[in-house]
Amino acid sequence: MGHSPNTIPLSLYIHVPWCVRKCPYCDFNSHESRHIPEAEYVAALLQDLQQDAALAQGREIKTIFIGGGTPSLFSAASYDHLLQQIHHIVPIARDAEITMEANPGTFEYEKFAGFRKAGINRLSIGVQSFAEDKLQALGRIHNRSEAINAIKAARDVGFEKLNIDLMHGLPGQTVSEALADLQQAVDLQPTHLSWYQLTIEPNTVFYSKPPTLPHDDDLGDIEDAGFALLEHNGFNRYETSAFALDGFQCEHNLNYWRFGDYLAIGAGAHGKITDTENKTITRYQKTRQPQDYLDNNKAFTAKQNIVESADLPFEFFMNSLRLHQPIEKTLFNERTFLPLSTVEPPVLQAIEKQLLSETDLHWQTTELGQRFLNTLLNLFH
Repeated sequence: MGHSPNTIPLSLYIHVPWCVRKCPYCDFNSHESRHIPEAEYVAALLQDLQQDAALAQGREIKTIFIGGGTPSLFSAASYDHLLQQIHHIVPIARDAEITMEANPGTFEYEKFAGFRKAGINRLSIGVQSFAEDKLQALGRIHNRSEAINAIKAARDVGFEKLNIDLMHGLPGQTVSEALADLQQAVDLQPTHLSWYQLTIEPNTVFYSKPPTLPHDDDLGDIEDAGFALLEHNGFNRYETSAFALDGFQCEHNLNYWRFGDYLAIGAGAHGKITDTENKTITRYQKTRQPQDYLDNNKAFTAKQNIVESADLPFEFFMNSLRLHQPIEKTLFNERTFLPLSTVEPPVLQAIEKQLLSETDLHWQTTELGQRFLNTLLNLFH
């Protein structure tokens, strides 16, 4: 057996764990802080990547996603330095999509131009709502006009690729309020919208003090009317809660959903790497607490494990079935090294239950399957 080059696309996720204020619905690895050790953290990120560089196996990075926390708290100069140095460690593709999450209430807009100049070419703005009372209920530190101004400012400094993060099913939200929010987002002409329902997660303030959320019937009405509004405005639903104008899908997330590989640096970041020679897939996680991550005596990687073959079908479909587009059957074998026959029984069950449709070359989640995604996924467990 000769060495087979790894042709699976490679992304990079960078986690910035700090926020000005922790939101009551947030279960992400984020930490409130007044004093952020920015320079030390950037140095640690580069050291972390240096240690992982061999995992790239000669591939270049196709997409980068800088998530948080609130990455826009860092200076443009830090990102300029970070991206330049990353390129020396693992080359970044010339046309790489480089996304950063930003919050409207955390920075001066002048920073936007600096981020753009540093090479960040896609911005994802966490608005969540344009209604003042809802923003307060969500514990957000921005108001409606700041959100609108941030989106306009991003476009003014040259961010053609622009995502707005918006939630629905907020405390006390009516159907018409939810749709007004969505209409406001559409009016600001982003190229991408992440529109998802507020869910109450364990280990959050909302979990211990639950707010009153809209009735299930109302949630259904919000979704139906919202999907129609988005479609009418040219936003194609290509993933469970992601909508994009033609040509503006998030390449980074598509790589996740298509079971691609990604390096991960930063406190608590999760990575996935395929070893095509040994036909194994490894998942790993970096140490969660920022102070541990910055401690030179502690390892960056907290845990890693090879995914067992028996779990691969579920892992593959848990990602790919979120997509509202056909999935090539060849991708399953290519990304899991398993023959198609492995999943024949669950696939037939899913087709029988009308949750999945298939052609000779593709599988696709049906509308029913999209509505009952968990039922569909459990067939592959």
